[in-house]
Amino acid sequence: MAIRVFVKRTVSDDKVEALRGHIDKLRNMTTGQPGYISGETMRRIDGPGEILVVSKWKTRKDWQHWFESAERAKVQQHIDDLLGVPTTYAVYDFD
Repeated sequence: MAIRVFVKRTVSDDKVEALRGHIDKLRNMTTGQPGYISGETMRRIDGPGEILVVSKWKTRKDWQHWFESAERAKVQQHIDDLLGVPTTYAVYDFD
């Protein structure tokens, strides 16, 4: 069953470009992962600095494999260090 993963981050204006670079790197790395279907990045209109990445995966197991990978964790650590707070994740399946 396909799932969607919502990844929420809040960034200050002076760090937006650095965050975009890291998100682009993750997107490029994710594209070749087994089970990855698609992804999009959005910036909240009424919430300055809120960035939401939504990705679609074939299975939760595919997502979990990517989430636990050392290569993803390394880039994610750079993001969390840049933002000063941990990224939040929410995984949903289709009803």
